[in-house]
Amino acid sequence: TIKKAVYIILGYDMYGKKDILGLYIGQVESARFWLSVLEDIQCRGVKDILIACMDNLSGFTQAIESIFPKTDVQLCIIHQLRNSLKYVSHKNKKLVINGLKKVYQAPNIDAAQIAMDEFEAQWNTKYPLIIKSWRANWLHLTRFFDYSKDIRRIMYTTNIIEGFNRQLRKYTKTKGAFSGDKALLKLLFMASKTISENWIAKPPYWGEVQQQLIIKFEDRCGIKH
Repeated sequence: TIKKAVYIILGYDMYGKKDILGLYIGQVESARFWLSVLEDIQCRGVKDILIACMDNLSGFTQAIESIFPKTDVQLCIIHQLRNSLKYVSHKNKKLVINGLKKVYQAPNIDAAQIAMDEFEAQWNTKYPLIIKSWRANWLHLTRFFDYSKDIRRIMYTTNIIEGFNRQLRKYTKTKGAFSGDKALLKLLFMASKTISENWIAKPPYWGEVQQQLIIKFEDRCGIKH
């Protein structure tokens, strides 16, 4: 048997409805792999992506920026926080979490920058790798500050697709193995259809969110309001 991974792109349309844009089987994540995925959805009719949230997958950011250069890429704050806490001793975890909360829960980018500077002054000697990671990814960790609080609730984390992945595992864990990629994709496709039937509710405050997204998109395209 050979272990393979399935990569999934889930999106919201302008009406607040979730949809699966694609299921892709691959063995190694790379810029080339994600480039082929994005070229596929482009050929299928996706003209632009306003916001893309991801967990800092290797090569994904660069691939998006090469195919959809205007996309605002936001790295998942929850994943960044988990990765940061790997370096922290138990006795300091609460203090570190509280310090980082001041960064990503700041009201705006300027306040976030001040909070990051304060966090660095306090912890750089003890946890320099945490500081290095946040600084290196700062642009994509703080992209959501360009949007309102209602939109930030949607784009700051990849929890939505992680929840979907957990539901898919209920269908795959009962199978010992699959005869091939096609058999696996068939099962996942049918499971996705079943799961998505329950996607009725829109994100909170979608009316306000929709208006803000339209304005953001029109600004990008140079359309006068």
